[in-house]
Amino acid sequence: MSKKRLAIIARIVPDGRPIKVVGREAWALQNLIKAGSAGCTPIDHPGPRWSSYVLDLRGMGFVIETIHEAHGGTFAGTHARYVLRSQVEILLEAEAA
Repeated sequence: MSKKRLAIIARIVPDGRPIKVVGREAWALQNLIKAGSAGCTPIDHPGPRWSSYVLDLRGMGFVIETIHEAHGGTFAGTHARYVLRSQVEILLEAEAA
């Protein structure tokens, strides 16, 4: 039995070639697009390996800014906010086997 994974075919506007993004990277791209200029953090969009997904998407040609933000609480420190800076057009969004 095969698992179904999210698959997106997108292009960077205005003249980018179609790029196939599958699985968690597709999920991350989908969230980055929806978030717009507010961006995504692992805190408000829980995912196990955001930094890895962003690295993979950058390798595909997407421009994603990393903003380091401080946070308080019991485990005070910093976290990353990822903001998609490329203009992206979704050509196809589906589940792939």
